[in-house]
Amino acid sequence: MIDLRSDTRHASHAGHEEGDGPRRRWGTTFTGRIPRSPPGGEGGRVCLGKEAGLFVPTGSMGNEVAVAVHTRPGDEVILEADCHIMNYELGTMAAFAGAMPCPVRGDRGFPTAGQVEVAIRPPIYYCSRSTLLCLENTQQHAGGGIYPRDRFRAVVDLARRRGLKVHLDGARIFNASVASGVPAAELAEGADSVMFCLSKGLGAPVGSMLVGTRAFIEEAVAMRKRMGGGMRQVGILAAAGLFALEMMVERLAEDHANARVLADRLAEIPGIEIDPATVETNIVIFRSARVPAGSLAERLKAAGVLCLAISADRVADGHPPRRQPRTGPQSRRRGPPDRRLRRSREEKRFLTPFERLR
Repeated sequence: MIDLRSDTRHASHAGHEEGDGPRRRWGTTFTGRIPRSPPGGEGGRVCLGKEAGLFVPTGSMGNEVAVAVHTRPGDEVILEADCHIMNYELGTMAAFAGAMPCPVRGDRGFPTAGQVEVAIRPPIYYCSRSTLLCLENTQQHAGGGIYPRDRFRAVVDLARRRGLKVHLDGARIFNASVASGVPAAELAEGADSVMFCLSKGLGAPVGSMLVGTRAFIEEAVAMRKRMGGGMRQVGILAAAGLFALEMMVERLAEDHANARVLADRLAEIPGIEIDPATVETNIVIFRSARVPAGSLAERLKAAGVLCLAISADRVADGHPPRRQPRTGPQSRRRGPPDRRLRRSREEKRFLTPFERLR
């Protein structure tokens, strides 16, 4: 079976499991805080040129820890409408940080400075404060597209002028680095905090990094604990992550080459619509013009290939399904109409006063 559903579906490398060298250097109990190291050394890649870093179990936790540290309840977070933080992290910014998303629609997932500026709230007492801008590189919904550097700089410069912090969801920033030939630290310049994953194309079994200033990381340590991310004896996971950063980054080019070959071959099939030029890294998304995406995914599964139907007519590898919009007069109801109208006495015991009036 060929599994193309995600770049987290990989076999471990022997170095991930052994990791003796890194484990000796970092200790078997990994406290999570990484001291600053020379820019060209191991810590330079680990921290992307930032002052300090924090190991977290998942990329989503890394993003949401950053949001919680950068904001206070009632603040507004500007982000792209199709980004991971907006769509695939369970509304955690609202649940944990009390912050609200302000989505903007960017070309291929990359908003311009002008689009961001329009979204910034005016300094009026009855408006929420715009305090944080979240960007994503590479952009998952854009098929692993790379944020244009000039556009990224312009957006970051605008955020600085307007007093916003910048968090970069760099889950696949090393894919962007390898594909563009630009060091990951340079792609992260200007961001106050960056999250990147060790467990996607880099192949570590688990874990992500959150990096930023020392003061930011000190607060992030407490927030990680609050979210349940404090771990004991995690040195072996850190060792696997270090091995991934030392040995697996350059080989991401193989993934990119394979994705481009797949895109080129798909473009030759009647009924499949894809522009291979848009496949910059390791995600391939194409439109199925003749067969519903779900049916095509089932046929491919029967043939031994696993992929994802992300909408009615779009199929992808390395990409989660996109939520479908609710339509029709019944779209907002939580259950069948008859059940909502005929609740039993036993059910009503557990309803709030507002629910009982429905």
